[in-house]
Amino acid sequence: MANTIQQANKHGQSIWYDNIRRGMIKSGELQALIEQGVSGLTANPTIFEKAISGSTDYDDALLRHADDGKSLNEVYEDLVISDIQSAADLLRPAYDRSDGVDGYASLEVNPHLASDTSGTVAEATRFFNVLNRPNVLIKVPATPEGIPAIRQLIGEGINVNVTLIFSLAAYLQVQEAYISGLEGLVKNGGDLSKVASVASFFVSRVDTAVDNELERLPGNGSGDLSRMMGQAAVANAKLAYKSFQDTFGTGRFGSLQARGARVQRPLWASTGTKNPAYSDVLYVDTLIGQNTVNTMPDATLEAFLDHGQVSEAVTQGVSEAEQAMKALENAGVSMSEVTSKLLADGVKAFADSFDQLMGNIEEKLSKLMSTAKSPR
Repeated sequence: MANTIQQANKHGQSIWYDNIRRGMIKSGELQALIEQGVSGLTANPTIFEKAISGSTDYDDALLRHADDGKSLNEVYEDLVISDIQSAADLLRPAYDRSDGVDGYASLEVNPHLASDTSGTVAEATRFFNVLNRPNVLIKVPATPEGIPAIRQLIGEGINVNVTLIFSLAAYLQVQEAYISGLEGLVKNGGDLSKVASVASFFVSRVDTAVDNELERLPGNGSGDLSRMMGQAAVANAKLAYKSFQDTFGTGRFGSLQARGARVQRPLWASTGTKNPAYSDVLYVDTLIGQNTVNTMPDATLEAFLDHGQVSEAVTQGVSEAEQAMKALENAGVSMSEVTSKLLADGVKAFADSFDQLMGNIEEKLSKLMSTAKSPR
């Protein structure tokens, strides 16, 4: 009997893994997930901070860097690039089988570049070239400065995973950046069939933020407001999917598709349930559909494999989703303000994780050098 990952595949959804650690690569844990049907991997500074700071997996590699004169950032890049290359190699069969639709590993640019268009382009280009794999995606945030970087990178044939998308307005800008980037690639004589991109639309964080807003509103104990709790994230994502269908079903993209261009699939990110009162597969079961990806952390993936309910869900209840979003606005919840804050908070959280990781690498290097030099 097919597991839930394989069932989701039949409905056009790919399941990716939102985690990485060197130990799981070496132990065969990641390979086992791939054999169950996982067909991609995403990572971010927070995930790498936990992996490198919270384990001894990287100690041998760090010790080799102890006296090589490299900066902390260079040491960090050596560690994460090696992991992403290894993950991409394990995923390469999925990439080949799917003709480049799946099988990707993602590496994020330095989060401190979120407001630096040229810096983002330079680092993303460098990462893509150093990784030297066709099945890697470079993660670029959907900030005002990130959008033109995305357009330029796509126009240069570089695979992009657009991250930290929270609002429909930002998502429309991401779609435009991708399509205009493809049009630029055509002018440059590039091969559209070789370029891949996903748009990572964040889900559960929206419910956390909106629920907090609802709790602060006057009359928050009323039935009407309480019924809105836990509704915004899925409604927002379903409207994003409708936008995806509208944009990539148009003649403008159709002419690019005829030249070999791939759709920029929506990737549902932040799908781990934050509120224990909600189903632990809420942000999975409700968002299954054609040309989508769901990237899951460990607990969510385990829950989905155990008791996920698979059906074509993302296209259902769209009119109800529109009504839910209107009801929130009428109640006094500004989705524009909520999603703007989520973007700013997301950028800051990744930057903080990156800074913490740099400090932890420095501390680990110092301890490892001290241990190596101490008499036995």
